[in-house]
Amino acid sequence: MDHVFTIVGMQSSKCVDRVSRVLKPFARHVQVTFDPPRAVLRDLDADATLEVLNIAAAGAGKYTLEVDHKSIHAPHLWADSGDSWFGVYKPFFLLTAFLLGVTLLIHSRFPGRSWHDWMSDFLASYFFVFAFFKLLDLSGFATVFRGYDLIAAKSVFYAYAYPFIELALGTAYIIRWNPVATNGITLIVMLVSVAGVVNALRKRKLIERACLGTVFRLPMSKSTLIEKLSMAMMAAALLVYV
Repeated sequence: MDHVFTIVGMQSSKCVDRVSRVLKPFARHVQVTFDPPRAVLRDLDADATLEVLNIAAAGAGKYTLEVDHKSIHAPHLWADSGDSWFGVYKPFFLLTAFLLGVTLLIHSRFPGRSWHDWMSDFLASYFFVFAFFKLLDLSGFATVFRGYDLIAAKSVFYAYAYPFIELALGTAYIIRWNPVATNGITLIVMLVSVAGVVNALRKRKLIERACLGTVFRLPMSKSTLIEKLSMAMMAAALLVYV
């Protein structure tokens, strides 16, 4: 089945290759034309929503895809999935609860350990696990991440390096390496992420959040902001403590 989209933002024939390259992972066959500015995707992946396709297109430039209603009837691309709010974010909440529970159980065996030890271990587990999901599809994560992060939007290198930054921070928290530097870097990284999320929410951009890579396709929402702010607050609290 063919899905037809109008492409907004194409300036020349050079745009054809750029758009084709980022859309190819989402369909068995992709045909992009400059005149008219259109993309035809055959056998589109089930999870390739319009939002996801636009995130990919944004990674190639200032392009936007719009469903060509005259050519195709594809309601699954823009209709709500029907899931409840909790149903949509269930993977994220379960994973967060799992990390909280495991760190609490571990620390329950050592009553003498303080709150900052628990917080450091939680941040370590958070960075390790979330980096793991990002690394399962590094290029896919980078494309999504560049759709809203302020630094990644300007630097492809930063987008690809971000999961490794998380791994480094997770390691630093585990071994308690230079707490001032570790918490300071974490605070800066999280605040940059907060700024990007706020900007996306302010513009009402329908984009995918990148915290779990592309394994779980979760839309950006206020919960993303709460997550980033919580991590920033933990880092700030640990920074004040040390």
